[in-house]
Amino acid sequence: MRIPIVFYSAYGHIYRMAEAVAEGIRDVKGAEPVLKMVPETLPQSVLESTGIAAARKAFAHIPAVTLEDLETADAVIFGTPTRFGNMCAQMRAFLDSTGPLWQKRALVGKVGSVFTSSATQHGGQESTILSFHITLLHHGMIIAGLPYAYEGLARIDEMSGGSPYGASTIAGGKGERMPNENELNGARYQGRYVAQIAAKLARP
Repeated sequence: MRIPIVFYSAYGHIYRMAEAVAEGIRDVKGAEPVLKMVPETLPQSVLESTGIAAARKAFAHIPAVTLEDLETADAVIFGTPTRFGNMCAQMRAFLDSTGPLWQKRALVGKVGSVFTSSATQHGGQESTILSFHITLLHHGMIIAGLPYAYEGLARIDEMSGGSPYGASTIAGGKGERMPNENELNGARYQGRYVAQIAAKLARP
């Protein structure tokens, strides 16, 4: 059972969450996570001036996603940073290229799930995931979030991302905060949850 984790990460926050999602997927027997990154759309000069190019070296080994990765998947989990309450432009550009899959109904009945990050605690994490779901629904995917069975959603002892719509992390205005253990555990739970649902759907 093959589950791509299709993500975009600038400074590594979403990449770290993607790694945790993969850990959760591996907990399910027969489930194989595959990390894939959507193509970059920013010019090299911007990547260098913003420090993204330097940060990206830590996960430069992640291959680019293809439409075939989605078509051959049993489920797909997407990760995107928040940009003004929406997914990033790089993810939107990739999703806009999936028209051929829509025409073939290639993703109908597959599980789709989303995780995200934002600079601040109220930076649009929920709106990003919910608006992302619209595209998945147009593809006929079955939406999975992060249920309250993950008790970390109810914690109030520390600042933490996460909602029933999906795992998330708070990066800080300068990207200075990396995911805490509660956020990573939420991502692990989400990966495991999606894999469990996909396994049930795959049974004859």
